[in-house]
This record gives sequence, structure tokens and C-alpha cells, in this order.
Amino acid sequence: MKLNALPRALALIPDGNRRWAKRNRLSFLTGYEMGVKKFIDFSEWCNDYGINNISVWAFSTENLNRPRSEVNALFNIYRKTAKDRGIIERLHENRSRFSIVGDIRLIPKDLAASLHKIEKETSVYKEKVINMLIGYGGKADILYAARKISEYSIETGRAVTDESAFRKYLLSTSIPDIDYVIRTSGEQRLSGFMPWQASYSELYFSDKLWPEFARGDLDKALVEYNRRNRRFGK
Repeated sequence: MKLNALPRALALIPDGNRRWAKRNRLSFLTGYEMGVKKFIDFSEWCNDYGINNISVWAFSTENLNRPRSEVNALFNIYRKTAKDRGIIERLHENRSRFSIVGDIRLIPKDLAASLHKIEKETSVYKEKVINMLIGYGGKADILYAARKISEYSIETGRAVTDESAFRKYLLSTSIPDIDYVIRTSGEQRLSGFMPWQASYSELYFSDKLWPEFARGDLDKALVEYNRRNRRFGK
């Protein structure tokens, strides 16, 4: 399917893994495992369209408030995925760079090391990037930048007063402005997702729970984006 307008940078909030598992009488662990597999497919669907910058919210700062057993189970899924050579080879085949964004102090050190290893291994690729937001929260991102700017100002006596300079201090500084945010499961909110980059994003909310989101659902979302008239306040 050919479309005249496509997002250059697309972001995903893959919501509904637990509800999908409950609906299908499966463990929440299975729901998350299916969610991870679905994202690998999703990234390749986007690649087919020529969408070269994809960001996915994998683990938020608020997720730390869930039961510890659930948090640990989710980290174990990411550990398993980070060591899956088949998935890593798919990154190489698609010539996609993997990048982690967030407060890495909030995740286990061994997991952070495994993710950094993939970052290093795929760093040769420049055109396509998959950003994994882990240990990320929008308010925390802004506060992090404010603290770093305060430290800079105290040390140098200089103030940071413009947007481009402020942006450099964000944990998410490497992520460009997002053209399109897709959120699944029928929830119609951003929940603090990248407030800086998503300030003028087009938003799309799908009723599908994330593990059941299919290629046709992405097609439908992109057809909708193609219809939008982006005015940026003008």
C-alpha cells in the first residue's frame, strides 16, 4: 500500500498485554512474551514502509510500582530477549541500530549490560534506529534535564535559556520530535510519554490489545495519518 505521507519518527505505547493474557486464560508472563514478539514484527512492518525511527515504551518509571514478582518477570523476559541471537540477527538483517533510553539505574545491572552490548553491536547502522524506552518517565526526563542544567549553571555561571540547549540535557535527547504516537488497548492518554518530543505528535488510539495488533491494524493507522493535516499551531 502506497501512502503520500508517512511519519518519519513513530512511537508506540504497547498497552494491553496483561488484559490479553487474562482474556485468553493465560499467565501475564505469556502476555508479555507475546508482546515482545509482536514488537519485533511491528518494527519490520514499519521497516517495510520506510519508517526509519521507531520508539517503544518498554518499561516506565511507574511500572516499578507493580508487584515485585511481576517486575522481575518482565525483566527476565527482557534478559531472554537480549540474548536471543535470532532477534539480534534480525536487527543486522534490517540494518537497524538499537538504542536504550531512560534511567538505566532503575533496571538490573546485568540487563543493562546486555542491552548496552546490543547497542554497541548495532552502532554501525545510522539510517534506521529502534529506541527502547526502559526505566523512562516523561516527568522524570524533564526533571533530569533540569537538575543537569542546574549543575551546569552552578559550575559555569552560565544559564541555559533556549529550547535546543535544554533538549541536549534530556535522557531522551537522541530521539527526534515524534510525528505519530500509536497506543493500543483503547486507552486514550499519553501517560507522560515523551512530553518534549510528542508535543505536536499526531495521536492514534487502537482498541486492539497489543498482542493481537496485526499488520492490517498498522496499515489502518497509517492510512489515518495520511489523512491528517498537520498545522503545528499555524
